[in-house]
Amino acid sequence: MESQRSILIIALAFVSFLLWQQWHEDYGPKPIEPIAQDTTQVAAGVPSASTSVPSTGSEDVPLALSDDVPAVQASASASQSTITVTTDTLDLTINLVGGDVVEADLLKFPVTQDSDEPYSLLRPANGLYVAQSGLVGRDGPDGNASGRPLYQAASSHYDLEGDSLSVPLTWSSNAGISVTKTFTFYRDRNDVKVEYTITNNSGQPAQFEQYAQLKQTTAEQKGGNMFMPTYRGAAYSTQDDRYNKYGFDDIEDERLRETTVGGWVGMLEHYFVSAWVPPQDETNTLYSLMVNGQYAIIGYKGASSTVESGQALTLSSTLYLGPKDQDRLAELARGLDLTVDYGPLWMISKYLFKLLQILHDLVGNWGVAIILITIIVKGAMYWLTKKQYESMAKMRNLAPKMQQLKDRFGDDRQKMSQAMMELYRKEKVNPMGGCFPLLLQMPIFLALYWVLLESVELRHAGFILWITDLSVMDPYFVLPVLTGASMWMLQKLQPTTMTDPMQQKIMQWMPVMMSIFFIWFPAGLVLYWLISNVITLIQAKMIYASMEKRGINK
Repeated sequence: MESQRSILIIALAFVSFLLWQQWHEDYGPKPIEPIAQDTTQVAAGVPSASTSVPSTGSEDVPLALSDDVPAVQASASASQSTITVTTDTLDLTINLVGGDVVEADLLKFPVTQDSDEPYSLLRPANGLYVAQSGLVGRDGPDGNASGRPLYQAASSHYDLEGDSLSVPLTWSSNAGISVTKTFTFYRDRNDVKVEYTITNNSGQPAQFEQYAQLKQTTAEQKGGNMFMPTYRGAAYSTQDDRYNKYGFDDIEDERLRETTVGGWVGMLEHYFVSAWVPPQDETNTLYSLMVNGQYAIIGYKGASSTVESGQALTLSSTLYLGPKDQDRLAELARGLDLTVDYGPLWMISKYLFKLLQILHDLVGNWGVAIILITIIVKGAMYWLTKKQYESMAKMRNLAPKMQQLKDRFGDDRQKMSQAMMELYRKEKVNPMGGCFPLLLQMPIFLALYWVLLESVELRHAGFILWITDLSVMDPYFVLPVLTGASMWMLQKLQPTTMTDPMQQKIMQWMPVMMSIFFIWFPAGLVLYWLISNVITLIQAKMIYASMEKRGINK
């Protein structure tokens, strides 16, 4: 098989896959557009205290949303019902009604490069996305008939000054039960510890269940394009399955009901993730709900805990709001680092990213690191490239003998196949030798594609001159044009035995077609392809020179 034909088939298959993805995004089923309403009202819903989640998870988790719980009119008196917390990484707004995190800005990640506006992960309006938590169960304050508890705070604003900051919110009932909900923040970290200290002075045992959930609108928002598809939706983990994507369509079709030790739930949007991580040594029930086809909820509910009269109990969980930092996420919970979704080739991508990190630590530039990793990969595969070119040369030299076989056996395919196999054996030629190295390189190319697409470290990472962000397309199309030119030079260097005029025309236009496709690719990926072509040109020159010395015609 000819190398050029192999490239054509692989490239067209890859592009066809991307075209299908984009078609599905543009013309596939769409979520129902939300009806205009007060988002604070919808944000008020929490699990009901009337019933608890059975350990089997076979029954629905009753979620009392806006139909059952009085609306929280936070918009009318925002200064009285919310507090703000600012650290070196987060700028949060916490609603004192329920103690929910209703807004979160990531201070180290601007919306666009060189922008002063931070990326908004959680938002209370115009695309509702909030993190709710509380206590339900028989005596839980978040499920009684009067609605969510109204916590009290000592200040309306808190700033991180040392290495950590604790923000306590307090609530007490007329029955003698008091709850302190404490948010603990840490310097240079995006995980927040949420802790409940329950004191029971009611004169009788009290029962509570901790819950936490993420709620987000399913309304379509700006995402990726055909060549940079991005995922926005939910995900979760259980003891048996480390990572499960759980899209909005899945939530609408079938509610999640999983009882597991540990686990976590999260919402993903490209480079960023919000996640609730319950105690990893306790049994939790993961659940989901779609509200009116407009708002998706995914959360967890802990086991029932009893607090005897005169006693106190502490329950805790972790809320992560930030970038998909693989190292930090892996520390928080098993499988949480897999939210950096490298697709089916994640094992290759994982090690490519580790190698990229090492190279970046050495040179301090992600573009240079991509060049170095390309040199390493191509160098490691040189022996395969050499076999490929030598096999292609031998196949071209066999062309006259192959034509003789065709003339001799005509339409007798069986005899023709046997004669060809005998010829290959006699001449010691592997007909797959020309395309096998290409097939081996494609997984590496695709794995690196997902690394450059998903790794937040490459977001807004500059290279040189006009390339200030390797995660987006080259703004002046210089790299795609150079890549097309390098492909054209490779074509000229590699003679072909193609005789079909249509195939010849397709191959002649292939560099132009690929240059157009590369316009939408991340600049880092095009840089990898360009350097790979340049190295291949150098290697081909070396291989052909060696072949000529040994008397092998190219």
